[in-house]
Amino acid sequence: MARPDKAAAVAELTEQFRSSSAAVLTEYRGLTVAQLKDLRRSLGGNTQYAVVKNTLTKIAANEAGIDTLDDLFTGPTAVAFVTGDPVESAKGLRDFSKENPNLVIKGGVLDGKAMSADEFKKLADLESREVLLAKLAGAMKAKPSQAAALFQALPSKFVRTAEALRAKKADEQGGAE
Repeated sequence: MARPDKAAAVAELTEQFRSSSAAVLTEYRGLTVAQLKDLRRSLGGNTQYAVVKNTLTKIAANEAGIDTLDDLFTGPTAVAFVTGDPVESAKGLRDFSKENPNLVIKGGVLDGKAMSADEFKKLADLESREVLLAKLAGAMKAKPSQAAALFQALPSKFVRTAEALRAKKADEQGGAE
């Protein structure tokens, strides 16, 4: 790796591994240039899909502290570097691989943890971060309003019960005279 162009490529890939929330390794054998262009477009702006050299990428991953991917650097490899929502990118890769079976998801890393191809497919089945946050916010909003209604009901029920007891006692005293 004495050549400066290879050193620069490794440095760039190392930075991409470090700055990405996820990196998904794929095999693209049999895909045309037009299909790769469609894949890049379908992944959106938060994912960079790059065809890479296995040896240089393996060195870059190791320099970034990721040594769990070494077995996946075989055959023609491309990496999807995800800087945004990993669920959205996983969905894009899954949907594209359904339409184009030549794209094979090998595995990758998510927040430094190694993930298999099956785990990325499960990730793709999740709802997006925004949807999950909206559901959480709705649940949190519903619980306080339910608690407020309960706490408001307790004093009013107590007052009604006390009034009923007072009226009953007044009737008993009024009937005894």
